[in-house]
Amino acid sequence: MERVNAILAHPLYQKYYRRLEKLEQGRIFCRHQMPHLLDVARIAYITSLEHNMGLEKELVYAAAILHDIGKCAQYEEGIPHEQAGEQFAAEILATLPEDHAFSGEEKKMILTAIRGHRKLRENPEPLEWLLYTGDKASRMCFACPAEGECDWSTGKKNMEIII
Repeated sequence: MERVNAILAHPLYQKYYRRLEKLEQGRIFCRHQMPHLLDVARIAYITSLEHNMGLEKELVYAAAILHDIGKCAQYEEGIPHEQAGEQFAAEILATLPEDHAFSGEEKKMILTAIRGHRKLRENPEPLEWLLYTGDKASRMCFACPAEGECDWSTGKKNMEIII
């Protein structure tokens, strides 16, 4: 997981993550910090294994820890976080140390997954589908104390364990 840890240690990742952490400090609804990011990664990777998709663990985890990094731009500037996240992730991936770099194809897969994680398009890429699925399955609306105040539609809320 050296490349994933290189993302976590990257100064731009730290900058965006800390901004998001501060913006969500008093948030009663779903938060987008490390517990959520790692839940998404684990669910996505387990799903990949269950479906014999053959995706590298580090690739799944990289996409998962980057997928909500654009939330700070959504809160501050109204930019959809999947769009800002794709841009921020591209910057981070492009400036990783050479010995921790992802290939061009891997970067493309990660960025496509980030862009598509909120609304699943027809014929999604495998990593895109995994990130979307893992993100939705990670939400525990059935146990959330703020569920009644949440503006998500009933159909969108996870009211049972889904994996």
